[in-house]
Amino acid sequence: MAKLTKKRKEALANYDGTRIYPLSEAAEVVKKITTTKFDASVDIDVRLGVDPRKANQMVRGIVTLPHGSGKTVRVLVLCTPDKEDEARAAGADHVGLDDYIAKIKGGWTDVDVVITMPSVMPKIGALGKILGPRGLMPNPKSGTVTMEIGNAVREVKAGKIDFKVDKFGIIHAGIGKVSFTSESIVENAKELIQSIIKLKPTAAKGTYVKSIYLSSTMSPGIQIDPRSVTA
Repeated sequence: MAKLTKKRKEALANYDGTRIYPLSEAAEVVKKITTTKFDASVDIDVRLGVDPRKANQMVRGIVTLPHGSGKTVRVLVLCTPDKEDEARAAGADHVGLDDYIAKIKGGWTDVDVVITMPSVMPKIGALGKILGPRGLMPNPKSGTVTMEIGNAVREVKAGKIDFKVDKFGIIHAGIGKVSFTSESIVENAKELIQSIIKLKPTAAKGTYVKSIYLSSTMSPGIQIDPRSVTA
């Protein structure tokens, strides 16, 4: 087991692992207990009372974080030539079609989001086995299959993220950086969690939001009182 440094011991003195914190206080604590030399990501884990194996209990959606995610999002737009200028003007990092399809078939996936058009989807379908496992497959429900290419690129760059419950009933999402103010972390967290609450499946019984944890890269998780999120 790695030995705790003096700096980390001092940081962890600000944290009580037995407490359930209100969101506002948890946002302050996560900043205090993070000792990485880089600007660590702030992540949230929401455990839901759903059975993801059942189609009528799947929870998936999109949300635009009011303060962005803090991450530099690399966007690939696969489109016809008439949409290329629109994509580049909106800030897309890579724009093209057949040449990028060939690159992806060769194993290249050095992007965070892929956006395309409905008319191009038949070509993209062949990339499902490569893009799907990496969470890169365009999907109309996440707004990444659209004719509004420019708007889609701008939204992703501004902090639009998609989320999906995993097989354990947990939604994981990055909601900012430790350099964000506590207030910005709180507002991003509330925006995400309230979006999740609005998507509660009618088939889900009992407690819907079972637990919420906030953490940063390499920090312990801080349990949050769900009531403080909706207040």
